[in-house]
Amino acid sequence: MSGTSRPVCVVTGASGGIGAATARLFAARGYDLAIHYAHRADTAEALAAACRAEGAATLVVRADVAVDADCRALAAQVRERWGAAGVLVNNAGVSPKFVDPKDLEALDAEDFLATCRVNVVGAFQMARALAPLLRGRPGAAIVNVSSMASVMGTGSSMAYAASKGALNTLTLALARALAPGIRVNAVLPGMVDGEWLRRGLGEEKFAAGRQRYAGRALLGEIIGADDAARAIHWLAHDARRQTGQLIELDAGFRLG
Repeated sequence: MSGTSRPVCVVTGASGGIGAATARLFAARGYDLAIHYAHRADTAEALAAACRAEGAATLVVRADVAVDADCRALAAQVRERWGAAGVLVNNAGVSPKFVDPKDLEALDAEDFLATCRVNVVGAFQMARALAPLLRGRPGAAIVNVSSMASVMGTGSSMAYAASKGALNTLTLALARALAPGIRVNAVLPGMVDGEWLRRGLGEEKFAAGRQRYAGRALLGEIIGADDAARAIHWLAHDARRQTGQLIELDAGFRLG
């Protein structure tokens, strides 16, 4: 175990998008980073290098958060490296299919199960595995990355929206179970400008969706990964009297 005067943040699904932006921000704000990835080792290592340039010590870990043994192994590596953790950001998420919501035949039971294994069960398993390392740390916090799809029934598919709705409920349940020592909150981004959505929709549909979203949102824009990262950092670091909260981040889309 190597000691550190910097707090430790564990970010799942950190190889791109919101996860990568969050890791970079926490590194710049004085945290060491455990960077989790599932498939993209090269981008995770590049992110680790960027965090080290900010003075952060890093640990890069490959794991499938849907597998409990992987979550516990990740926690063991964090314990061996630092002895404790201060923040867990449950950002890992999947949406196996992008489908027309009116096409009910486009989804089957396995689509729902595959989505929930990562988006809900994975978040629970990571929280359970990290809780012993978070307990006793001043300001310990878990931030779950949900989605506005969870409250609007939209998004890439019904399976995705349902999984994020379940993640919201899990956030409330964990907040009760882990209080008072660990705060648990969630951030709910709206449409995010990033590779994941561009790849899932294709550039043409993404551009059209972006125009529609910005046209309805009161602030006239969509969400950037850095916007979500700042909200996550606030919930983890500054919102010391907040737990069980679902923070919507949609540029005023729902009010538009």
